[in-house]
Amino acid sequence: MALCATGAAPAAADGGTTTAKPTIVLVHGAFADASSWNGVVERLERRGYTVIAPANPLRGLYNDSTYIASVLDSIKGPLVLVGHSYGGALISSAAAGNPRVKSLVYVAALMPDVGENGMSLSARFPSELGTATKSVPYRAGGGLSGTDLYLKPDKLHQVFAADLPESTTRVMAVTQRPAATTAFSEKAKVAAWKHIPSWFLVAKQDKTINPDQERFEAKRAGSHTVEIDSSHVAMTSHPEAVTDLVLQAATAPDSARPALPDTGSRAETALTGVTAASLIAGAGALLLGRRLRRPTP
Repeated sequence: MALCATGAAPAAADGGTTTAKPTIVLVHGAFADASSWNGVVERLERRGYTVIAPANPLRGLYNDSTYIASVLDSIKGPLVLVGHSYGGALISSAAAGNPRVKSLVYVAALMPDVGENGMSLSARFPSELGTATKSVPYRAGGGLSGTDLYLKPDKLHQVFAADLPESTTRVMAVTQRPAATTAFSEKAKVAAWKHIPSWFLVAKQDKTINPDQERFEAKRAGSHTVEIDSSHVAMTSHPEAVTDLVLQAATAPDSARPALPDTGSRAETALTGVTAASLIAGAGALLLGRRLRRPTP
């Protein structure tokens, strides 16, 4: 795990948020590692934020989001989660049900709804990634096996990081971390962006995720959105722009929460707890008011 920490005010004893700056959790995606956030980490630290960039296992949506959720459990106080690429799908799952997550930030990211996965979204919005990967079988302990996806070395610069020097992308090709195919085939079971304010950076020159897919996801979620001329790895090639967006999410008041348009699965979600009780109480008060105003026969 890449871990960068600076001082912050203590959190409330009951786990609630205080006036402390939130901890920023940066989650990388496929074919990358936590060092892809280096420029963003440095800028956030200079502004006094605690930053954690965990190593994403890249073994599958369910496994990886459970791991990221366990990282969140180890942190006190409010949180802002930032996901790049496949990391966006992870923060959408890992943040679900965690009241300490203040904001979600998506950087050229996957942002699936319930029942969607990376494969279904890319089928609707094709990109050059489909012809830029190679499949490699792997074996693990306990008899486990599967298939990893790698970017072809001669395609990485063009498809993944065209606005970085070729000398840099040659090293990235050698050191890339593959993702198991289950990272893109497992369907999302939750979508935290339906309940948590979100920010989205669209990379207009992205060849890995279609920019139209990014725009679709951001619009559907009601995200606060910016667009920049960047390749897929915006956090590496444009760390200042990404940092600015993260700071917006970290400092936004609660009123920044957008009104989300209904999507199919969201409209079918049952109301529970305090929300349901409040609506029931409100409906009862309305009916009582009508009865009191009704004239006596």
